[in-house]
Amino acid sequence: MEMARPWKKSYPPQVAHEIDLTKFTSIMDIFDQSVRRFRTKKSFTNMGASLTFERLDQMVGQLASFFQNELKLKKGDRIAIQMPNLLQYPVVMFAALRVGLIVVNTNPLYTATEMRYQFKDSGAKAIVILANFAHLLEEVIKDTDIRSVIVTEVGDFLPFPKNFVVNSVIKYLKKMVPAYHLPQAYRLQQCLEIGSRNTYSDVPLSLDDIAFLQYTGGTTGVSKGAILTHKNIVGNMQQIVEWMKPVLQEGEEIIITALPLYHIFSLTVNCLTFMTYGGENILITNPRDIAGFIKTLNSVQFTVLTGVNTLFNALMNHRDFSTINFSHLRLTIAGAMALQKPVSDRWKELTKNQIFEAYGLTEASPGVCCNPITGGDIVGTIGLPLPSTDIELWDDFDQPVKQGEAGELCIRGPQVMQGYWNRSDETVKVLKDGWLRTGDVAIMLPNGFFKIVDRKKDMILVSGFNVYPNEVEEAIASHPGVAEVAVVGIPDNHSGEAVKAFIVKKDFSITEQDIIDHAKKSLTNYKVPKSVEFRTELPKTNVGKILRRALRTS
Repeated sequence: MEMARPWKKSYPPQVAHEIDLTKFTSIMDIFDQSVRRFRTKKSFTNMGASLTFERLDQMVGQLASFFQNELKLKKGDRIAIQMPNLLQYPVVMFAALRVGLIVVNTNPLYTATEMRYQFKDSGAKAIVILANFAHLLEEVIKDTDIRSVIVTEVGDFLPFPKNFVVNSVIKYLKKMVPAYHLPQAYRLQQCLEIGSRNTYSDVPLSLDDIAFLQYTGGTTGVSKGAILTHKNIVGNMQQIVEWMKPVLQEGEEIIITALPLYHIFSLTVNCLTFMTYGGENILITNPRDIAGFIKTLNSVQFTVLTGVNTLFNALMNHRDFSTINFSHLRLTIAGAMALQKPVSDRWKELTKNQIFEAYGLTEASPGVCCNPITGGDIVGTIGLPLPSTDIELWDDFDQPVKQGEAGELCIRGPQVMQGYWNRSDETVKVLKDGWLRTGDVAIMLPNGFFKIVDRKKDMILVSGFNVYPNEVEEAIASHPGVAEVAVVGIPDNHSGEAVKAFIVKKDFSITEQDIIDHAKKSLTNYKVPKSVEFRTELPKTNVGKILRRALRTS
């Protein structure tokens, strides 16, 4: 029997109505409707080359035919995709979904050990991989179920002679493609040609079919594959569409996609949701190349930009940031990590555009909460629940906390995953009666907005007092001499744990005492760092989230 919830569904709704889950039958149903409506418009652009919706559909059909007729892949088989943001990614992903395959997104930065684990865990039978990483696949493929390999190079979908030049420079001049031996491998262009000789057979898809095994980053333990169905993704797409309705126009949006498409934020928000708007995705292959990123921004009249706190900060700290034309920008969205107020304030000052913070996680496809884009946003909060999303804050005994108290953020809605692949033991730890325990500690403000305090596992316990790293990091980030900051707890004989700050300097003259004195201006004594370590860079995940765990063990 479900427990009584004294304040369930008491939060102000983002919009007045619920989403209609019967509107679409699958992700590919939405894809087909978008192709019909926006046939001649650009869908994806990368390195100056574009695919219209019509051309994308043609290539998807060719590759789907290859998967089905040549590789003999069946509905429910898993296929891994391992590449950065390239035109090849959406073609491969939609082709896989077209014939009912389950997509296993794989981080290109994975080591051979991480690849072996994910491929074995998912039971992937096929992979499409960038040549730059094929040598690692060669090392582990014998330990996996992968029998079909497709290799592509960075410039393969660019027009001649640019494709030849780009591939030659990467391979021979920059030497970024280590030698590999995979004699069974097909070339992606070869697959399209073979696939064009035949047609694929329609595979019935339903909302209950699995679309993705989306592996968590593994920053808090062994990486686990979240089972995301077509219903999970379609539901979240509809929720996000409702949130963005007030400011976006069909057929007119150009979104900058710097976060990798294999990451759930970029996958659902950029790649899939903007498909429903007929939006053009400008794919950024290497967002760490800030100079090149800014050059791309200067080449297009972009209207939407998604990113993370560290990306916005890096852009603003680059000398060429002032050259960017933000006059067409209508919506800037931050997610994946906490948006720091100093970064938000500076962005608004320099671009005249507000960053709207959203909150989600892989296990929720990912969208959960967003700040209203029609006004009323509160910097430092994650806003309000998306349509058809219930939220509660629980204590350690699965009971709702009193209003105004901090508790673990728990959610229920159509976007919540089915569980972890092959990990029923881990599934029962986070799913309870349809509710997902997020592992994030939050409070609800009097106006119904939610504020993330921190990750439960990142909380620092100083002499019995809870210290949340986000709060300390935001206080330190307001120092003009700080470029980046991360805070962790370290063992302390007197207080159990003590606060330590890791800092990348913007002003090289600042000292440890400067940081401590600055922190004392806004933090009570037990929250003030007892030690400060300066570094040239901080360890980050593939999307730029700072890895506190790596700092604790360094």
